[in-house]
Amino acid sequence: MKPTLVLQADSMSIHDRIRRSLVVLASLLTWSSVAMLAKNATTVKSVTAPYSTHSTHLMGFEGAPNNANGMLSIQENALQFQKDGRPAVQVKIASIQDVLLGEQSRQIGGLPMTLGKAATPFGGGRAVSLFSHKKYDTLAVEYVDANGGLHGAIFQLNKGQAEALKNELIARGAHLSHGEDEPTKQSSTEVRNENK
Repeated sequence: MKPTLVLQADSMSIHDRIRRSLVVLASLLTWSSVAMLAKNATTVKSVTAPYSTHSTHLMGFEGAPNNANGMLSIQENALQFQKDGRPAVQVKIASIQDVLLGEQSRQIGGLPMTLGKAATPFGGGRAVSLFSHKKYDTLAVEYVDANGGLHGAIFQLNKGQAEALKNELIARGAHLSHGEDEPTKQSSTEVRNENK
């Protein structure tokens, strides 16, 4: 009878081991499926999440005042600019034909800084000028309106933000009319005319 009891005890432990293994396997499958769903949710969210940054509308957006400070944002399928208290002006991202970046440097400090530079002895005003400039990024957007007319808008952003905005626009369907890696090529007639 003892051998039978030993077999039953072993068979019980085997059943327990199988149950434990199944529980562990089920929990691993559950965690991996939750992790995959979370990864897919963050991927989708990053593509459709709104993007916004503080900017200055220099010119170009119809209905937005020139040199106005406000928020430049991407909301679903549109690029929009909104000045405080005014309705947002927007353009569909699919209608954007080109996005161009630039850099700008502006002297800060106004009249007090200018007077301070003038009052600095021994040409020290030049040294002060080196530190009294702030760099900005410019973002130019060319777009087509509903009637097929080509328009452009220029925005001034803080340093480093224009590249991120351009990449976000491209990821959401904006077109580029020029190749990013292609150098500009001159025709042979242009080269001949320059040599004269």
